[in-house]
Amino acid sequence: MMAAIAAAGRGAQVTLIEPNERLGKKLNITGKGRCNVTNNCTEEALLQNIPRNGKFLYSSFSAFNSQDAMAFFEELGVPLKTERGNRAFPQSDRSFDVSGALKHRLDRLKVHWSHDRAVSIETEEGAVTGVRGEKDTYPAEAVVLATGGVSYPATGSTGDGYRMAAQLGHEIVPPHGSLVPLVSEDEACRQMQGLALKNVELTVLNRKGKAIFREFGEMLFTHFGVSGPLVLSASAHLRNWEKETYRLSIDLKPALDEQKLESRILRDLGEAPNRSVERIFSGLVPHSMVPVILNRLGMDPQQQANAVTREQRRALVQLLKHFTMPVTGPRPVAEAIITSGGVKVGQVQPATMASKLVQGLYFAGEILDVDAYTGGFNLQIAWATGHCAGVSAAEE
Repeated sequence: MMAAIAAAGRGAQVTLIEPNERLGKKLNITGKGRCNVTNNCTEEALLQNIPRNGKFLYSSFSAFNSQDAMAFFEELGVPLKTERGNRAFPQSDRSFDVSGALKHRLDRLKVHWSHDRAVSIETEEGAVTGVRGEKDTYPAEAVVLATGGVSYPATGSTGDGYRMAAQLGHEIVPPHGSLVPLVSEDEACRQMQGLALKNVELTVLNRKGKAIFREFGEMLFTHFGVSGPLVLSASAHLRNWEKETYRLSIDLKPALDEQKLESRILRDLGEAPNRSVERIFSGLVPHSMVPVILNRLGMDPQQQANAVTREQRRALVQLLKHFTMPVTGPRPVAEAIITSGGVKVGQVQPATMASKLVQGLYFAGEILDVDAYTGGFNLQIAWATGHCAGVSAAEE
């Protein structure tokens, strides 16, 4: 939609080919239906939040940064607000207001919308001549391929774009999920299934014990492992599953250092010396976590508080500050928020989003091998590359 608006706004005659019944189907589910439009930060901060091929986006961000994106939507009649972490949302908290404003702009620019699925891009002598769909053929002097990745296939991201790009000689970096839940075979996850932890610090350690991610927030235990905002953010840092092993370390009491935590435990034990440790621990951690804590410490649930040894107390402190579990890999790419991988950026001109292999072909959004952390950065990539591709295609 952004590419079509940018091209039509410069006088090009534009047809938007869309297989879904409505435009913006994927946009409508972003940010839990609130649509985290962009991140209200500097260009430098944008690039710092793109772990993969961020430098490739330097030109498109210079031409259309997050301030430009916010101004664009405000001008379309969607007032925005900035929340924690510089996340920008519509004031209405309705993603449909964003997709609706884009649709209205497309209509005003007289962009023709064809409800069809693109099958292939037609070329002659190395230049684009049109698009063949399931229902019709569309002659064109320029084509923007903006089909998304392979996550959330129900929204139309089925990998068609990779296939069409590969048919024209482009190299596809194998796609996998990013911002995705993680699988753990630790039985504790199933025992605590449904438990949401708030105000914890999650650290991800690699095989050598080096911390490659550390953040404060919320996470969730599931039947397959772990999920929630912290885990999704962490997953973007875990890329080398074939050669690397990872484990999670959760600080359940990040507001207390080890000394203060031990003092609190001593106080709790001292206030009820005849109470069972099972009941004492219920005041320290959520109820469903108590059996897991006791099991890891090898303690009898009925042991009395006054019988807890110094060693057991210190082991409890370590466990509460470093609750660890291995993770074996991400959930399937279909469950990921975004796709990592895609059209190799070395075959695309960063200043125009034009293919280096086929004249008149442009790329935008998640089909490219770029992806970012959570916080509106991935949508900013979509707006910037879409705008860049649309402007360049219109000029061609």
